[in-house]
Amino acid sequence: MIKRLLIALVALILVVGGVVGYNLFRSKMIAQFFANMTQPPVAVSVSEVKPITWQPGLEAIGTAAAVRGTELAVEMGGTVQEIHFKANDKVEKGQVLMQIDDSSERADLASAKAAQDLAETNLKRARQLADRGVSATSNLDQAEASAQEARASVAKLQAVLEKKRLTAPFAGIIGIPQVEVGQYVGTGTTYATLQDRDHMRVDFTLSEQQARHAEAGQTVKVKTEDGSVDLEGKITGIEPKIDPNSRLVTLRAEVPNGEGKLTPGQFVHVTVVLPSEDNVIALPQTVVSSNLYGDSVFVVRKQTPEGADQPQLVAKQVFITLGRRSGTLVEVTKGLKAGDMVVNAGQNKLNSGATVSIDNAISPDPDAPSTEEVMKAFGMEGNAQASSDTTSDAQSDTTSDGAKAQ
Repeated sequence: MIKRLLIALVALILVVGGVVGYNLFRSKMIAQFFANMTQPPVAVSVSEVKPITWQPGLEAIGTAAAVRGTELAVEMGGTVQEIHFKANDKVEKGQVLMQIDDSSERADLASAKAAQDLAETNLKRARQLADRGVSATSNLDQAEASAQEARASVAKLQAVLEKKRLTAPFAGIIGIPQVEVGQYVGTGTTYATLQDRDHMRVDFTLSEQQARHAEAGQTVKVKTEDGSVDLEGKITGIEPKIDPNSRLVTLRAEVPNGEGKLTPGQFVHVTVVLPSEDNVIALPQTVVSSNLYGDSVFVVRKQTPEGADQPQLVAKQVFITLGRRSGTLVEVTKGLKAGDMVVNAGQNKLNSGATVSIDNAISPDPDAPSTEEVMKAFGMEGNAQASSDTTSDAQSDTTSDGAKAQ
């Protein structure tokens, strides 16, 4: 019994050991195969680094407002008698907008004018008597005072009547009426808004460091969030005081708005255009990778690996120092030079030292050189098609060999 048990145990150990040994041997051979396998070139597209004319700018968020815009208010209380405008009407300067009931003031004015006529008649008579020497000087003085008082009463009542006849202070677009006919309104009641949208101003803020580069007369570009409005204007004022709470400086620019696309109160993107600079290296922001170690790009370079007969194109990770940003471009102040070929697509599949093949047929950069031009720049113009064929063959061989190994 014991002998049979020992034989079974030995057989079990041999079977298990064989299975484990086979698996270890198989894993070792697969690992050795993949360790010695040549990785196929990664297809990428590149852009050539060229010095450009840099148009720097100061970016900010602003609020649009009409150069002439106000809330129209009632100057003297009373009952609304007539409304002479509708919402969004274009009105001219001096146009009558609303009439407040002035019947009582008109009656007072008629009485005041009658008193003025009497005072003027008495003054005329007093002057005639004074000229003939039959009246005292004091009587003439009293008549002149009475006439002047009567004139002032008439002028006062006429001014009251003018204040109850509300007119447009300037030409523009009037808003929705805030009162109704027959409604009693008190002094200061807003009855509509009036905006001159032909000329707009934009108020925006810059940091105190940025504000040092701004000055009156500089050009500003104004765009809306959806990009439907693109206007240019000039800086007309810079606040001489820095806000002690936000540490920001307020600036104002005037922008022509002939087509009326810009609306008062609208948020806009503002760019203060600074003097252009030549020979600046800049790249699209999409080609730059950022991580904990800094900002980097992949630069394609030609080198001959050890044991190889032909030179190859290799992607090298290069850390760079970034500067200013303008639109989709970012300035590179350190790490690149003119003529470098920077990977603009396919960099997510790369690691430093990976072999690459160039395919600029579908490059995202419209100004990128063709594949033939890139290969010519590397002195490998005869290898443009061969590089593409090698990539396809290597990928096919990798699939086949991997299947055999398994």
